Order: sequence, then C-alpha cells, then structure tokens
Amino acid sequence: MAARGHVQDPNDRRLRPIYDYLDNGNNKMAIQQADKLLKKHKDLHCAKVLKAIGLQRTGKQDEAFALAQEVTALEPTDDNSLQALTILYREMHRPELVTKLYEAAVKKVPNSEEYHSHLFMAYARVGEYKKMQQAGMALYKIVPKNPYYFWSVMSLIMQSISAQDENLSKTMFLPLAERMVEKMVKEDKIEAEAEVELYYMILERLEKYQEALDVVRGKLGEKLTSELQSRENKCMAMYKKLSKWPECNALSRRLLLKNSDDWQFYIIYFDSVFQLIDKSWTPPAEGEHSLEGEVHYSTEQAVKFIEERITEEAKSSRPLRGPYLAKLELIRRLRHRGCNDEYKLGDPEELMFQYFKKFGDKPCCFTDLKVFVDLLPSTQCTKFISQLLGIIPLSASEEGKLALPADIKALQQHLCVVQLTRLLGLYHTIDKKQKLSVVRELMLRYQHGLEFGKSCLKTELQFSDYYCLLAVHLLLDMWLEAGEEMAVWQSLTLLEEGLTHSPSNAQFKLLLIRIYCMLGAFEPVVELYSSLDAKHIQHDTIGYLLTRYAEALGQYAAASQSCNFALRFFHSNQKDTSEYIIQAYKYGAFEKIPEFIAFRNRLNASLHFAQVRTERMLLDLLLEANISTSLEESIKSMSLSPEEDDILWKDLHDNRDLMVLFNWDPKDRDISEEHRKLSLEEETIWLQIRSLTLRLVSGLPTLSHTVHPKNSEKTSENGVSSKIDTIRSLLQQLEVAVDSGKRFLEQKIQYPVLGPPPTRMAGFFSNGSCQCQSSLFYLVSDIYELDTNGLEDSTEIQERIGNCFKSLLEQLTDLFNKCKGDLMEVRDGILKTHPNILENLVFFVETMSITLWVSSYCDSVLRPFKSSLQKKKKKKKETSVVMPPVFTSFLDYVTELQTLTSNVIDHIKGLEIILTALKLEELSIDDTLLSQEEKKFTKTVQGKVQSSYQHSIQEIGELLKKRLDTIKKLKI
Repeated sequence: MAARGHVQDPNDRRLRPIYDYLDNGNNKMAIQQADKLLKKHKDLHCAKVLKAIGLQRTGKQDEAFALAQEVTALEPTDDNSLQALTILYREMHRPELVTKLYEAAVKKVPNSEEYHSHLFMAYARVGEYKKMQQAGMALYKIVPKNPYYFWSVMSLIMQSISAQDENLSKTMFLPLAERMVEKMVKEDKIEAEAEVELYYMILERLEKYQEALDVVRGKLGEKLTSELQSRENKCMAMYKKLSKWPECNALSRRLLLKNSDDWQFYIIYFDSVFQLIDKSWTPPAEGEHSLEGEVHYSTEQAVKFIEERITEEAKSSRPLRGPYLAKLELIRRLRHRGCNDEYKLGDPEELMFQYFKKFGDKPCCFTDLKVFVDLLPSTQCTKFISQLLGIIPLSASEEGKLALPADIKALQQHLCVVQLTRLLGLYHTIDKKQKLSVVRELMLRYQHGLEFGKSCLKTELQFSDYYCLLAVHLLLDMWLEAGEEMAVWQSLTLLEEGLTHSPSNAQFKLLLIRIYCMLGAFEPVVELYSSLDAKHIQHDTIGYLLTRYAEALGQYAAASQSCNFALRFFHSNQKDTSEYIIQAYKYGAFEKIPEFIAFRNRLNASLHFAQVRTERMLLDLLLEANISTSLEESIKSMSLSPEEDDILWKDLHDNRDLMVLFNWDPKDRDISEEHRKLSLEEETIWLQIRSLTLRLVSGLPTLSHTVHPKNSEKTSENGVSSKIDTIRSLLQQLEVAVDSGKRFLEQKIQYPVLGPPPTRMAGFFSNGSCQCQSSLFYLVSDIYELDTNGLEDSTEIQERIGNCFKSLLEQLTDLFNKCKGDLMEVRDGILKTHPNILENLVFFVETMSITLWVSSYCDSVLRPFKSSLQKKKKKKKETSVVMPPVFTSFLDYVTELQTLTSNVIDHIKGLEIILTALKLEELSIDDTLLSQEEKKFTKTVQGKVQSSYQHSIQEIGELLKKRLDTIKKLKI
C-alpha cells in the first residue's frame, strides 16, 4: 500500500489497521474501520481516501470518486493521502487526476524533491512529454542531480518521437536535446553509462553517425560496460550506417578471433568482404589498413580465414558450431554470386555429412542444417539421407525387427535424420500405404524412446516426442489432401497419448487445439488452451487459435470467457506499460523507453485486439439484446455509436505468430510471405464486415422514436434524418467490404496445413447469411421512409416492404436448409463429421437475431400508425376502414418467422437425439495401426468431439428458444 513515514506519526498508528484490511482484501472491514476513525478525527484525509479505496474495490465507484474528489479539492500535502489517492486513481484508470494532485502539492511545497519527482512520474504515465521536460528541469534546479537533468533531455527525445511533423523533430527537439547534453560534456559532468547511451541515441536519430562513432570510440565510450561488447556493437552499427566496410570487416574479424562461435559477426564479416570486392577496394600503400586494423578484401582471404577458424576449433576444449556453418554460408554466398571459388571449400553434401557426424546428437543440428539444405541437388537427397542413416548406431533385437537406438545420443541422431527426410520432401512423394508404414515405424520409435525418459519430470519433454509429432503431420497430410477421415482420429489419438507422457508439451496441445477446432469441437480446446498458461504478449500472438473458433462453434459461454481473457490483457497493457516506462526513467534505461511506447502502440493497433473487441460486442448483443435487456440498453452499456469507428485501420498490426506450430515441410509447402499478406488481407476484410454489422445494429435504436410525417424541420431537428444517413452510409460501406470479400474468395487460396486458419468469410457468403443480413438493413431504410412519408400515398413503399418480407423469409428458409444434415455419422464403420453444419447454425442464430432487432424496429414504426387508424375508425364510426397492405404483410411475415424458428428448434432437438443415440463403441477401428491402449484413446477423442457437439447444439437451441419468445411478442 502507500509508503508510510519513517518517523512514527500517531496518524500512522491509527491508519495501520485500515492498510492491513486493504492489503488482505478485507475491504468491508477497511470501510468500517475508516468510518470509526473519521468519527473521532474528521480531518484525517487519508482515512477518507482509504475508505474510498475500499468502496472502489467493492464496486461502489461513484461513492469512491465523490470521496476522493472531496479530499483532492483540499489539495492535501501529507504523504499518506497523496500516495493513497495515487493508488485509487490508478485503480480507477484515471492517471490524469494524479497529475492535478501533485501539481497542487508542488505549488504548496515548492522545494520538495519527492513531490517534484512524483509529479514527473505522473506526467510520464499520461505521456505529457512537454510538461515532463519542464518538471525535470524544475527538479534539477532544486536538487542538481544528473538523472533529473537527463530526464528532461529524454522528454525532449520523446517529444521528437511523438511529433507528427518529422521536420520539427529534426530541427527543434533533437538539436535542443543535443545542446543540453553537449553542455554537460563540456562541463565534464557526464557520470553514468545511461547518459552516454542517451547522447548516442540523440546523435543516431539526428543521423550524425560520425559524431556518434566519435563518442563511442572516445573517452565517453569507456563508460559503456554493462553489456558484453556494447561498445563494439555500437561502433559496428555506425560503420555500417557510414558504409565504412573496411572498418566493419576488420572489427568483425578481430571479434571472431576472440570468439569464433559468434554468428552475427560472421554475417557482418561476409557482408563486408563482398562489399569490398564489389568496390574493388585495396589497402593504402602505407600505414594501417583501417582504424580497426587488418582488412580482408578478397575471396581467397575469406576462405583462408574460415579454414583457420576450423583448424583453431579442433584445438578448442569444447566443440564450436560457428566455423563449420560459416563455411557452408560462404559456399552459399559464392554460389549466389556465380563464383567458381567454392571448390576450394569442399562439397556441401560432404560438409553437411561431417557436420552431422560431429553435432548430430545435438537438438540444434536439424535447425542448423535446415538453412543450408537448398545447397543439395534434389537428385542427391535420398543418397544423403541414406549416408546419414549409415553412421547411426541402431541395432535390431532379432531378424526382421526394427533397428532401434541403444542410447539417447543415437536417438537424437536418428530423430535429426527423420526431420531432414520430411524437410527434403521425401515423405510427400510416397503413397498412402507407404505413409501408413512410416507412421507405424515412427510410433514404434516413439514408444521405444519413452524408455529413455522414465526419470523425466512432468514439466520435461520426452526425448522421442518429435517422432509422435512427425507421425501426426503425415496423418494430417492424408486427411487434408486425400480426405482420409480415419487419419484425423489417429492424429488425435496419438497426440492425446503423447500428452499423457509429456503433459507439458506445448506443441501437442497447440496441434490438438487446431485439429479439434477444424472438426468443430470447441469444448476440449478451452482446457487445452488454459493449460498452455499463455503469458502476457502470447495472448496476442497465439490467442487467434482460440478466438477464431470461439463463437463460430456455438459454445457461447466459453466464447465469452475466451474473449474476456484476451481483452483483459489488452486493457491492462496500457497501465502496465506506463509502469515499465517509469521504471526505465528511474534506472536510466533510456533506450528502452521508445521501445516500450512502440510496444504499447503496436498492441493498441493489434488486429487481434480489434477482432476480439468487435466479436465480443456482437456476442454480447446476441446473448442479451431483447432477451435480458432491450437492444437500446445493451448498446448504451457498451457505449456503442454507429458514427464512431474506433479501429485504427491504417495502423492495424498483425501480431499473430503463424510459425507457432513446429513444421518440417519443404519450402514449397511452408508458410510463405505471400500467405501472410493474403491472410492479413482476408482478416482485415472480415473485420470490416463484422465491424460494419455491429455499427449498423447499434444504429437501430437511434431510429426508434416517432418522426412527424412530412415535417422536414422536425426531422432534422431531432437528429433522426442524420441517423438514417449514417445507416445508409454504413450500408454502402458494407457493400464495398462484401465485394472485396467476394473478390478475395474468388482467388480460392489454400493456406498450408499448419498455416493461418481461414476466416469465417467463405461460410458467411456461401450459406446466404451475408445476403440476408444486407437485405435486413435495406429493409430498415424502407421502413424509415414509410415512417417519414406516412401511410397515405405510400403504396409503392408498402409494396417494396411486403416483397422484402417475402424475400427475407425465402432467404432464411434457404439458410435453414444449409443447416440440415447430421453433425456426426458412421459410414463404412468410420466416423465422419460435418462441422460446417454447426457453423451454419451459428450464422442462422445470428441472422435470426438481427432479423428480430429489425422486426422490432418495424413493429415500433407500424404500431403507432395502426393505433391512429383505429382511433379514426372509432371517430368516423365506420366499419370498413381499409387496412393498408403493410400490416397484413408484416403479420404474415411474423407468423412465418415463428413457424420457421419452431422448425429449426425441432431440427436441433432431432440433432441432439441423433448425437445422443450415436454409439461410438460399435465403430470399427483399424487394428493394423493401433494398439489396445491407443484404441482407448480413440474412443476418448471421439467421445470428446461428440460431447462438444452436444454442448454446442444445446446452447444454440437454448438461444433460439429465447429468440422465439421475442418473436411471439411482435404483434402490432
């Protein structure tokens, strides 16, 4: 809680019980204790604030805020009250109020170092960079300490970063920051490494690379000691910016002589050698080659240098991978340039073979060689794999049995070869029978490898886990390329079995999540995802694997939880990042501050954040609007407005980790940059469609109040005409987005098996939901027109509305027809699933909900017309006042809607009965592939899918029943 004074103050003693109650989460007792204290000591402001904290934490925000404002108005200067108010305002997400608090305190106690520094940090939380600069300098004048001076300098840099005008940044903020640091340099007042880092940062941003280099190489550079090779790395960065390739080369060469395993310097060394060759650089006749010493400027020298590193490595006490990989890298670069010098370095195939001999038992061997397999001619791949297999010590227990490794070392070597076999595409060319044989062999090796991991902890992975993963990848190829339904059940079986031996294997879990979702089973996924224990940024990078399917598979309660889970991270990001920035100021880690701010901006503009926010609001409306609360109240509680678009379309950032699933596919089957771009385009179009749908729905209640017919003054006066213009404008935008979506789908893009999951857009178009929802919003426009024109002389509009009702019923019936069929069926002893039926049902429920919201609007417009007609009828005492056709067509439409919804509910009941009656025990399971133990797992996974479908169907059915109750109320 708040910091308490060092000298024992009687008030501290009085307040202590309240602090303890708050710290222990006993907020009610804290409030009672505060009340007791305030009866005796009315002027004890801190007790009032602590009471407010208790109220805030028990959900009484308004009372808490009122109490806090009472104390704030008194402009307290005691430390306890200020700290307690700071905590309260932070919990209320109102950091801007803390600045006001300390501004007042600083005015009253102008020489307090503590209050001035708190004011600076309060400004830092809200990003008031100009005020931070002033606060930093005010602090330095009171207490002339270097850190305070440099806080002010850093605030200038932040003003330059946040300035919209780059010219202003380069001509005003940065030069001023530079002058401020130069003043300290001239007065020899630079004390800490952080201050040198800051000077370097300013010069780099001003593109004064030579000056930055001079600083690093000079006396100030001696202070750069906290990071290994910090000085050398900064020098290297400046040499590259200045294209000083001789210096780059000499420095990287010198660093490699010190540590010949540092890969980054090999890359710089090769880059610089070839730059010098291209420029035909030659050393000066006299003196040093460069500031950093000797320079290599020919292929011969590079070849010789690498050979020397390998010779040196042989004398090393521990094996180094760097020199051997550098040789392969040099061959690749020479080949790329069409040079003939590569013969001096040897045959890549032989070099990779030697490398495998030396490092094959290390898990990194595969990832090291993966980079260089394109040096192998495709005709040599099979021979290369046989060569590698030839040197692995495998032994068979008896004739005709599988030769197995005797120790972990041999197992790692064999595993590396199997991964290379997949990478070289050798498993992709074999037929179904051979694939099944490979799967069987891999699983036998997996089972055998478990013996080596008997002593492993639950948190450790088994040595042979990759065999299981590779077997699953082969089965997935068979399922997704050849439609082998059996293969998917085997995949799930092997992964579930794998998880029992390696409960912490994230790859098993991620792959299970992916496959279950593709089968339409969301229930098992929730537990799997939470067991991954995703931390912080992972909610953004891998959260899409869960949220993409959350709502789509009809498990609404779980979907709500999943969205909340993701949103909680994004909302706390704002607060957390402010704290990181403050810590960076306190400890002088200035170069991290722009990184933290860029990180925060990147998360705020996250594609995943925008998607989850939109889907969450649509889901809330689906579950609540016109069921527990009216549509108007639901929209109000979400602060939704049709005019406002809070998505940063231009800055949208795709933070998804599309490589999270391990993958040994060859390049032509792997995720390419093109796939990433296409996936982002698809996700953005789908987000536009969903966002516009949400905004159109939020516009409905704004139209729902009576408009005086044919009175244009009135219409614009109460703002409704502008509301319908907003709806019409959004409708046009929706049309554009839908057209983009249709054009995109015409490309018929197929992402790799483990690539990004496609959006729901294809289903949305093909099942007719899109057409139906658009028609509904056009109907809104027509009803509005009828409302403004009145019933007289509106035959044409009424006819249009009548036709629209008929057309909508046809479209909804068509959509229902797409939901028919069984979710699970047994065909030839094999269990087949139809998850698309589930997705179509979910779209049907959503479309039906929008139909009801639009119908409620129609009802609110037609009801007053009908009652005024009936009044006229009574006045005139006529029995035969003709009812306009729009009433009849609306009543017929509502009746049909009711019948249709009842039919769908009956269909869902039927699906439930069939699912419950489905006896999975009677299924035949291919005996050739699975052991008795594995057959048990197959039953389990099939049961999980069945149970998930049942759960989804129940939730969809429940929601539709509630919607049916709403339809019954639509009686004008």
